[in-house]
Parts: sequence; structure tokens; C-alpha cells
Amino acid sequence: MPENSTEVTAAGIARLAGVGRAAVSNWRRRHADFPKPVGGTETSPSFALPEVEQWLRDQGKLAEVPLRERVWQQLAGHPAGAVPALVHTGCALLLVRDRPTAWLEITAASDARMAKVLHLALNSLLTARFGPATGEAEGSDDGGGTGYERAVHTPTADELLPSVPLLRAAAELAAETGARQAFEFLLGRQLAANPRQFTLTPPGLAELMAALVRTGDRPARTVLDPATGTGALLRAVSSPTALYAQDADPDLAALSALRLALHSDTDGSNPTALAVRTGDTLRADAFPRLTVDAVLCHPPFNERNWGHDELAYDPRWEYGLPARTESELAWVQHALAHLREGGTAVLLMPPAAASRRSGRRIRADLLRRGALRAVVALPAGAAPPYGIPLHLWVLRKPGAGVRTSPELLLVDTAEPAEPSTAPASVPASGGRDRLDWQAVRSVVLDAWEPFDGRTRSEPDVPAEAAGRERPGVSRVVPVIELLDDDVDLAPARHLPSPAAGGGPGELTRVRDRLTETLRLTATLTPPPADVSGPAHWPLTTVGELARAGALHLRTGGSGTGTGTAPVPVLTEHDVLGSTAPSGTLPTAPAGSDGPPEEPVLVEPGDVVVPVLGGGSVARVIDEATAGAALGRNLQLLRPDPAAVDPWFLAGFLRGTANNRQASSYASTATRLDARRLQLPRLPMAEQQRYGERFRALAAFEDALRLTGRLGGQLVQGMYDGLTDGTVTPE
Repeated sequence: MPENSTEVTAAGIARLAGVGRAAVSNWRRRHADFPKPVGGTETSPSFALPEVEQWLRDQGKLAEVPLRERVWQQLAGHPAGAVPALVHTGCALLLVRDRPTAWLEITAASDARMAKVLHLALNSLLTARFGPATGEAEGSDDGGGTGYERAVHTPTADELLPSVPLLRAAAELAAETGARQAFEFLLGRQLAANPRQFTLTPPGLAELMAALVRTGDRPARTVLDPATGTGALLRAVSSPTALYAQDADPDLAALSALRLALHSDTDGSNPTALAVRTGDTLRADAFPRLTVDAVLCHPPFNERNWGHDELAYDPRWEYGLPARTESELAWVQHALAHLREGGTAVLLMPPAAASRRSGRRIRADLLRRGALRAVVALPAGAAPPYGIPLHLWVLRKPGAGVRTSPELLLVDTAEPAEPSTAPASVPASGGRDRLDWQAVRSVVLDAWEPFDGRTRSEPDVPAEAAGRERPGVSRVVPVIELLDDDVDLAPARHLPSPAAGGGPGELTRVRDRLTETLRLTATLTPPPADVSGPAHWPLTTVGELARAGALHLRTGGSGTGTGTAPVPVLTEHDVLGSTAPSGTLPTAPAGSDGPPEEPVLVEPGDVVVPVLGGGSVARVIDEATAGAALGRNLQLLRPDPAAVDPWFLAGFLRGTANNRQASSYASTATRLDARRLQLPRLPMAEQQRYGERFRALAAFEDALRLTGRLGGQLVQGMYDGLTDGTVTPE
């Protein structure tokens, strides 16, 4: 085995061969010639990738492995680590894209010769693309600025030598998919494999932030991200002429630089000017005198050691020295300091930054001088930390030629526009898996664009004329209303939700509908039950019916969106609450192999049961729900209509004793094994008789649920109306 050969774990071998890890364990036990471990631990050994590939090839198990999977395994098992290998790969892919002829000449040599020649070629390319290895910070033409080191260092020949097989394979992958797509795949795999090491900005959020810095139809041409991370925000900017970025993590800065370079103009005729630097932005700004059209930033939150003491007299604190606990307000002022007059900055902020007392003086000065233009509350799950609804702050650099308006736009997308249709016992099903970025973007831009246009060109037009007032969603608030002792800018504090009943007119309609539903409920009330002893039917199980072909079992949760027509997802909460499908299919994760996995689509007559919770719930799919995808933690039973009546099946599945004997208990969760659920063996006519009764019970249950929902809406609407004066006591 060559020294410093790439190593691969058992999980990696399983991916290479397209099998489960148990199969790899079996191979190790059954085949004496299976490669021996060369590293790792006793419980998690690693193997030499060349030896594994040869063994799999000899066994005929490697023929169908995608090229990109082999490239990923080489990268993940690189002796220097995955991140240095990814940087080497990005450099090589940039050379493949920009100088393909030179790459072909270099790869004709031996590995050792290739490493030496590649070092020289990369040094020339990286200098042309990112500037010299060291230099003077941008904007420091008078010599007063600090120096910098280029984010992407030229790897030496010795560093490149172990990477040569990987780089050859990556170039093959680029020939299939393109250099940019190959790098995005490998970067996505690395991020997905190490989710706790990186704070990511989701693509939907990055696109929204980039859209907010546009001026009408004119995009921002020069953009800075002082905390670039993996470059997601700058990557979302359309048609820039120059991008500037800095990050304290050298690895992230290098990956961001390569990602942005590969994403820029592909023909090389007019590439985007790109400057990416490494360093602590607040303490050692690499662009001290740079001014740009826009700043996009997802800064680190809640940092105490951001430089409060040593930066006390920094000229960037034009609106006040941030407290030690207000690192986010330091980033806000840093962004403003880099804007040209009239330029726009959008920062992702924790919600506490809008209301902490320690920052109220800076917030007040930002409002008085017209620098803070909008605060947008995002839904929980928009970005990490996923459990809280983060904010977007939109700022504009004041100046002599910049019109300002004594108003602040507040937008709240954190709550659904309509009251929840789920019962109180059903938890909310929001979060990053359900987030509809298109809807969030529409709400935000529908409020921002008229406000931005009015404040720029027609400051005397009233807010209502621009159509920007939406109760509970958006409001333009005079700054004078916000300049109290707290200067609390949280949108929820100034955008009280609309009355639950929707006003007196809507309350009347809710009351009429409730009255009608109460009548229906009385009609559907089951008749008195006949008293008789327990029946002694011959029983069968769902598992036996499945083996006999009388029904088919499917499990939900697989499948991804394909980018075509959206498919609604029937979620566990929809089944529990008897509501319409409310979920959306997740997009395929970055770096996923092969075509998108097809979801399980429900059909009329299917019976769906939740797997978790131990509750006796079963839902028969009707025509309105048919075509939805089956969500996670759900099982689908598709009966043969000639053998099993679906309502008969659903009714008996809901029996308490039936669920109890089919449930298992692990830690704090109860899990239902649908195969163990029991059914009586009855002829079809008898099944249909029971099925009609179960269908009537389901209709009665739905009416009761609707009654409770309408009653709660009417009661809360009356409380709201009486307290806000829209309803009088008479």
C-alpha cells in the first residue's frame, strides 16, 4: 500500500458498493481476503481505499459505483484531511475551467512531475484571480492600512503530491458535470457530513437578503460580506462587478473564495472582481477604506470577546460604542461604515438585538438618523439556531444626497397568516422542513419594495397609498412612536395580530357556520348502542393480509422535490388533525447521488396510520387528498377493494385494545407496528356494513372537531372585538 494512501471507513465502503453497513460486516467475517484495517479504532476501523476498490472490483461489486462517489471517498479519506483536500480540489477545478489546455498538458506527466508543474500553474492562476499572496489592504493607498494574506494559498508540490489521484478523478467528474457543479457537490457533502462545524445560511434566506439590496430593477454591483462563511450570501448576488469577503476561519475563507470564483463568469471574458481575505473583521478589517453598494452579513451571535476594550475609540462606532454584550450592533455599524451614501446593508440578527436595554441608545440613534429602514421577523427554522425566529435588519447609509423618511417598516412573517386548523393537542408543524421560502419572500418584498420606492422618490405619499399596511403582517411605524424608554423594535410588539374572528362581519359568518355545524353534529350523533357480549370472530393480522396480497404496506418519509410541480405532503399532524396536506417535499441534499427519490403518493381508499405516539388514529384517503406524498412517521395500508373494505379496515385499526397489543415502547416513545394490528375475518357484505358505521363515526368526529375550532375562533374574536372597540357590549 502506498504511504499516505487514502483511507475509508466501513460506511464509506458501503456507499461505494451500494449496500448497507451490515453487508460490509458480513464480508469482513466471511472473506479471508478482505482488506485488513490500516487505521481508525477497533470499533470504527479504516481501510486503504486502493485495496478496498481492488477487492470490490475483483468481487464484481464496484462496476456501478458513480464516479462522484469515488471522488468523495478519496476526498473524505485524504491523509491531510477533507478540508485541505477540498481546497486543493477547488484550485484544480478552477484551473480545469479557466485553463483547460494547460490542465491537459499537466495531467500527461507522472504524479510526481504533475505535482511540481501544477504548483507553478496554480500559483500563476491564483495570483491572477485573487491577487498576490500578500499585499496591502484594499483602500489603504496612503499606506495607512494593514497588510493581508490571500485567502487561498498556493499549495506546494509536496502538499499536492498526495492529492494528485483525487485531482485527476475530480477533473473527470468536472468533464461530466462541470467544474462548478463538481465543487458544489463535494462542498455540499463536506458540509452535510459535519453539520456542527459550520453555521450555514440557507439558500432561500440568502436569495431574500440579496433581493433586499436591489434598487428597483438595478442590482447592487459591489458587495461586501465581512463574515462570509461558505460564501452563500455573495453567491446569491446577481450580476455583481466586484465581491469582497472576509472570514476569521482560514479554511472557510479559502473555500468561499474558490466557490465564488467558480460561480463567477464562466467564459473568463469578464470575471467578477473578487477579493477574499482571512482575519477577524472587527479587529483587523482587511478593507479599511472600502465603500460598496451593499453589505450582506450573517454575523456570529452573542460574542462577548469581539474587541470591546481595544476598539473603544474606533471611528466605526458612529452611533455609539456597543456594549460588551451587543456584538451584533458592532457588526451593524461595521456594515454601515463600508456603505457608500445611499447604499444598503442587510444583516441577519438575533431577535434579542431589537429589544435588549443595553442597545437601546444605539437603536435610537439609528432611527433618528434614518439609518435603520426595516426590521423583518422571520419564521422559526429560517437559519440556525433553528428554534427561534431570527430578524433581518435593512439599513441605508445616510448622506447629504440621500432622502430619509422618519418611518420604520416592520414586517412579521414569524406566524402563519391564517389561524391554525389543527386542534390544540396537535403541536405546530412549522420549522425548517416546512418553511415556504417563496411565500416568505413574497410577503417581505411586497412590503419592502413599495416602502423603499416611496422613501426614495415620493416621501410625501402616505403609507396606505402604497398598499403596505397589512394587519398583523406589515406596518410603517413613525419613528417618534418607537423612541420611548425601551426603543423596542421587535415587529410582534408593534403589529398586534388581527382579531381571531376577522372583524364584526367575519364574526357573524363564523357564528352562522358554527350554528350550521352544531345542527350537523346533532344529526350525526350516533344512535344508542345495543348492549351485547363481546364478539368471538376469527382474527387475522395486517401482516398476514400483506403476505396474502390483500393489502400493501408502504412507509412515508422518502422522496425529494424535483423542482417541477410542487407535491403537497400529508404530514403526521395532518392525519392527527384531519386537515389538508400541509407539508412540502424537501429538496435533494447537496451531494446526493442519482436521480431524486420518488415519494409515495396516496390514492383514494388508502388507510394512513401514524407510527409514533401510540394513539388510535387512522385516516381514509379521499379524492381531495389523493395525490399527496406520504410524510414521515406514517404508514400506508393500501387494501385490495375486492378483499378488504377501507373503512372497515380503518375502523378496526382504531380499537384501543388493538393498538395496545400492536405497540412497543422504547425510552419515552411509543411505536406502532402496523403489521401486528388485528382484523376479524368477515365476508365483504359484513365488512361494508361495519364500514358504513365507521364512516358515519368519522363524519361525526370531523363535525365535532370543526365545532371546537369555530367555537374557539368565535370566542377569541369576541374577546378581541370587545377589547379593541370593534364590537360593542350591546
